[in-house]
Amino acid sequence: MATITRIPFDADLPDFAASQPSIPEKTVTERRQYRTVWISDVHLGTRGCNAEMLIDFLDHVDSETMYLVGDIIDGWKMRRKFYWPEAHNDILWRLLKRAKRGTRMVYIPGNHDEMFRQFTGLHFGGVDIVRRAIHETADGRRLLVLHGDEFDAITLSHKWLAHLGDVAYEFMMMLNRWVNAWRRTFNMPYWSLSKHAKAKVKNAVEFISNFEEIVAKEAGSRGVDGVVAGHIHTADYRRIDGIDYYNDGDWVEGCTALVEHFDGRMEILHWADEIAARDEETPADASERRAA
Repeated sequence: MATITRIPFDADLPDFAASQPSIPEKTVTERRQYRTVWISDVHLGTRGCNAEMLIDFLDHVDSETMYLVGDIIDGWKMRRKFYWPEAHNDILWRLLKRAKRGTRMVYIPGNHDEMFRQFTGLHFGGVDIVRRAIHETADGRRLLVLHGDEFDAITLSHKWLAHLGDVAYEFMMMLNRWVNAWRRTFNMPYWSLSKHAKAKVKNAVEFISNFEEIVAKEAGSRGVDGVVAGHIHTADYRRIDGIDYYNDGDWVEGCTALVEHFDGRMEILHWADEIAARDEETPADASERRAA
């Protein structure tokens, strides 16, 4: 959609991808291969970011193309208080390493990392920065890819209210960390308190439904077959008025990614469930899976 200008940025950067991360990259003999991966709402720079879980995902999954669909870095939170542990550097290291290895990386800044929108149309460190993109699937469908905050009336018209909601959300994330720290002491798997609460609150459910319908309508007006968005931290697939609506979720609450298989089939991966299933797998199960 946007014209990409390649500038000699790589020569001026320290070779970050050639450095060593604090959490070493796992040697995984059976990395999953996908045609395309979409992730969004990582919120690096916040305590709510499930960095270790995302690192595990990046160490187990490869793709020809990867879309970073906004809110990768949380500029809103970092303006209030700086927080940047080594694990967040490790995520950036893995993303840049992918670009260096030949993965096509497309970054669509969201509202929390809107400071990067000024670089739309440029190519930095192997990453194309665009406002939105059109992705063509292996089975020939055209998908509009965007973050989605442009369809959030609160973000657009009442930014102060969006920031207030962000503070309340941060408090919920703190409770979420406490709950999961307690669960880990009893060897219980990750569970999202905030995701559970959001599913139970009527207004939140109505907001999500309205958002999905508005985004699908916008995609339909552009003549595409579907749309991929982030922003609302709710991974989902719906068929809305003939438009395929996909949301890749987040790496704060749900820890999800949207992937495209090589035949064009789409799937939402819930990585906490993937880790739990892997932990429960016996050596015999693993041998049977490899033989299948």
